[in-house]
Amino acid sequence: MTFHFDPAEIATLTDWRHKLHQFPEVSGEEIETAKEVVSFLADTNPDTVVTGLGGHGVALVYEGAEPGPSVMLRCELDALQIHEISDLPYRSKIDNKAHMCGHDGHMTMMAAVARHIGKNRPAKGRAILLFQPAEETAHGAEAVLADLQFAAITPDLSFAIHNMPGLPLASVAVAAGQITCASMGLKLELTGKTAHASMPETGISPAKAVARIIDELERFQTGEVVAQGFQRVTLTNVQMGKPVFGVTPGSAEIRMTLRRPESDAMPALVEDVVAMVAAIASEEGLGLSHTTHNFFRACINDPEAASAFETAAADMELDRSHDYVPIRGAEDFGLFGSCSKSALLFIGSGMDKPMVHNPDYDFPDALIPVGAGLFLRVLDQTLGLAQPSGR
Repeated sequence: MTFHFDPAEIATLTDWRHKLHQFPEVSGEEIETAKEVVSFLADTNPDTVVTGLGGHGVALVYEGAEPGPSVMLRCELDALQIHEISDLPYRSKIDNKAHMCGHDGHMTMMAAVARHIGKNRPAKGRAILLFQPAEETAHGAEAVLADLQFAAITPDLSFAIHNMPGLPLASVAVAAGQITCASMGLKLELTGKTAHASMPETGISPAKAVARIIDELERFQTGEVVAQGFQRVTLTNVQMGKPVFGVTPGSAEIRMTLRRPESDAMPALVEDVVAMVAAIASEEGLGLSHTTHNFFRACINDPEAASAFETAAADMELDRSHDYVPIRGAEDFGLFGSCSKSALLFIGSGMDKPMVHNPDYDFPDALIPVGAGLFLRVLDQTLGLAQPSGR
């Protein structure tokens, strides 16, 4: 089936995307964004509206006339703690918060779907449109699955789309099997003793240990493509001592991200890195503690769900990037594979676009009807959708 969006509809959706872009909320704070979703889509008359899902998540449920599968489409509510650098008329109005991952665009693609199926209900089963909180911290999907409200709408099939710079505009990358890596944040705290800067030998500075640890991280970089044996340990932040001139540092904090293709391999990688750091800390006379954070499970596409996306892309005659996946990045959508057959698709944001999480990134509005079209075709394959005349 062909799904078309008239120019007035696209203009309305684009304006809404720009509104979302101006008022970003980061993970765990998406109160107003959730309210805006419910308000904007109220006239699509969902049969059920679930709010406060896994925090501030929203699920809109549209029932079909006949029994059938439950199919969930998922997008994300949250922005990032990044200060936007742009001259866009709709740039973020909130300092140090911005939609630098394109979640405003993902929400808008989902809104386009809602505005269609609000007038053209599924023939069978039910469509669940999930606006998920806290994707960027890896807590959102887990919180949604743990929420008792989710038990009533647990899907049989789950689908998500993520925009991706570095892929040609509106091309797609999808396949069965591994799509993203697993990743985890590791925070290390080294404890020594401060000293007067004129007598550093009377203290225990972590400076040498920090330098040694950073140098040793190189041995954890193995493989170039995501396959068995690939791993990355990426330094993300180092803080040491106080910003003064008269006191040597007595403590340090190091943050890094660890990634492997296999979710169940993460504990062993953490253990290896911590063992390396512990040996250095001991040699330098330092105390050590560590904590782990933001565990993203790997996304593994189910063959049936991936095939539905592939059929939708073929129907739209979209270009395919066959060698793009799996990617090194992580996405918490993979956790929905524990309760349903799931698939994640990447859609190209253009070859010349800044990468997501960069301060000058902006979601391409041209992707709104493309992403919505992919989602609608998936719903049509699984649930059956009517198309209004004249569209």
